[in-house]
Amino acid sequence: MLTLRMPNLLVLLTLVLVLLSAPFQAAAEKPKRPPPTQLQIGIKKRVPKEDCKETAAAGDVLSMHYTGTLYDTGEKFDSSLDRNQPFDFTLGQGHVIKGWDQGLVGMCVGEKRRLVIPAHLGYGDRGAGDKIPAGATLVFETELLNIKKTVWGNRPSSEL
Repeated sequence: MLTLRMPNLLVLLTLVLVLLSAPFQAAAEKPKRPPPTQLQIGIKKRVPKEDCKETAAAGDVLSMHYTGTLYDTGEKFDSSLDRNQPFDFTLGQGHVIKGWDQGLVGMCVGEKRRLVIPAHLGYGDRGAGDKIPAGATLVFETELLNIKKTVWGNRPSSEL
């Protein structure tokens, strides 16, 4: 009679374990929040006001380090850190995606920001190459390394 009860006990224990683990599985499979529809700017490292001598403005040449990932999957698609080469560009001149032109204004040298950029401020419905699909929301971890201020006609003062 003991041998008949043992399989029943195993079935009962298995059922109890399955029922107890169900809430944990549901939490693990919880879907991500939908991507934002507006630019989100998060400051990861703030520079104290007394140490911030200049802030990034349209026309300035910025030198940045960045890592870009896809919002949906977290897959990295590009990083200046991997190349050990900062990225230089003129802010507000359309040399970069709109999310960067908007999200980096007012940044101080040494500051780090996290930009979550919806598709319409990124690469839109066309995507970019084989790494960024159409309609992708992008996440960039950025660090401002240097600002070259402009004087006349949006040219860096070093070129005058």
